[in-house]
Amino acid sequence: MNTVEQWKQEKHPLDVVEDVYEYAAEGLSFDEIEARAGDGEWERLKWAGMYSHGRQRGYFMMRTKVPGGYLTPEQAEVIGEVARDYATAPEEYGGDEQNPVWGDAFLDITTRQDVQHHWIEVEDVPDIWDRYDDVGLTTIQGCGDSARNVLGCPAAGLDDHDCFDAQPVVDAVSDFFTNNREYANLPRKFKMTITGCREDCAQSQINDVGMTPARKTLEGVDQYGFHVRVGGGLSDGPRMASDLDVFVPPEDAVEFTRAVAQTFKELGDRNNRGVCRLRYLVQQLGPETFEAAVRDRCAVDLPSRGTDLTRGYRGDHVGVHEQKQDGLYYVGFNVVAGRMGGEEFVEAARAAREYGTDDASVRLATDQNFLVTHVPEENLDALLDEPFARTYRPDPGPFSRGAVGCTGSEFCSYGIVETKQRVRRWAKALDRRIDTPDDLEVVRMHLSGCSASCAQPQIADIGFRGETVKVDDLGATTNEGNEVSTTPRGDGEAVDIVEGMDFGLGGSLGSDNEFLDWVEAAVPADAVVPALEQLFDAFARERRDDERFYEWCRRVDNDRLRTVMQRADADVVGGVAADD
Repeated sequence: MNTVEQWKQEKHPLDVVEDVYEYAAEGLSFDEIEARAGDGEWERLKWAGMYSHGRQRGYFMMRTKVPGGYLTPEQAEVIGEVARDYATAPEEYGGDEQNPVWGDAFLDITTRQDVQHHWIEVEDVPDIWDRYDDVGLTTIQGCGDSARNVLGCPAAGLDDHDCFDAQPVVDAVSDFFTNNREYANLPRKFKMTITGCREDCAQSQINDVGMTPARKTLEGVDQYGFHVRVGGGLSDGPRMASDLDVFVPPEDAVEFTRAVAQTFKELGDRNNRGVCRLRYLVQQLGPETFEAAVRDRCAVDLPSRGTDLTRGYRGDHVGVHEQKQDGLYYVGFNVVAGRMGGEEFVEAARAAREYGTDDASVRLATDQNFLVTHVPEENLDALLDEPFARTYRPDPGPFSRGAVGCTGSEFCSYGIVETKQRVRRWAKALDRRIDTPDDLEVVRMHLSGCSASCAQPQIADIGFRGETVKVDDLGATTNEGNEVSTTPRGDGEAVDIVEGMDFGLGGSLGSDNEFLDWVEAAVPADAVVPALEQLFDAFARERRDDERFYEWCRRVDNDRLRTVMQRADADVVGGVAADD
């Protein structure tokens, strides 16, 4: 049994919620928390939705779950207010000027439709939870080895891509697992997605459980339900999910997901955390054996597959879109790298109330953007003229539209490189410097600060994961403002270590799903934008018909892609920065 598993056995992880109230009431420091509860408490605190800041001891990142990404305007307003009132850096960490781009009191929208706040102090957590209780929000099991936030299509119930509105099913499954002690201690995190959308907006192919729309005749009645994929995931050992031969009616979705969790709980590996995820169990048993194990543990009969209704993959909902409800629209706003000010999010909530109908909502998307829904046509211009709307435009350039970034080294102890500012700077620079074809509306560029894949680089046109680079080994210098450390070589000479990236190309989801190839390793950060300019010049010359960028990258040999990228080396040596 590994160390984390021992900590979970010592005390049920959900017991930590009561601990938080005690720590807050007594005003305990991190040292005092550790002295009272031991190192394992930091792991158990994840079940309360709290990660201790690896780089700023004494503060937490708090993760708010938003099932299916759906927020009422009141809920969105509270989330923004929490950022404004509590997610503030102390003076010793820069205060209002902690971040040169976003300043202070910001929030991060994640690729799992969560919201993350930084700089949270333990004594403020009960107040935050009280505010959340008033509007039906929670942070419980936002992290930890349990069922995480359940994903859904952010446009559920809004447009013609929907076969049926699966948001009620998302809510039911989320409600079942939240605070459920029987399924709160699993071998590892457990990620589910449930959608009635034809375009797989919720990424079933890379989740532990992915439920997508299907139709089947049962007892003479043609009805909608779900087909199921299991065992998808990224990080090290990425795997596309496998299809099961089951049809799940919506009313059986809770019982089915419970049976999968039971199977994982009983058969999953609790010894080696490197292979504890459900995808390794599916791979070990095989999809057919895994399905049989789930059926054995399921209290309802599971029919075989019916007719699959998924027709592709839709990566975002940016733009102004007509709803299937007459005269109503939803607007997808582009938040590059998912970060925005708390007060701006409050304003988005206010705008949803002011310009939308009584059914208006704010919805978070897996590409770190958000939607405002149920806006009458006559109110669109006023909504789009709001200051936040002008900042997070629904008509961005293709690189800004596809830019995703994880938390990075700014707050995450696993992060090797800074991500949020960098991916924003790169996206804006590339939108200025590269003239993409008119039909190329989005280029998906995802930057993870380490190998953990929180930014999902493997499914992007262009993916990066943080690395360190020995500059003198490459014969190049950089001037992007990277932090540089100097270490001695064996011969006594100094070696400069700078932030860099593993550089991947050609990923996508959908009917042509494929993980990208890691084409080049340890590329200095300054070399990225010039290399992409060279790649897109070659793409423009060689593109066939309406070929997508990822399709071109797959068609072209990796050796040649590397050669094209390396043409930028002369520019880099001359000091061409990514944010020129």
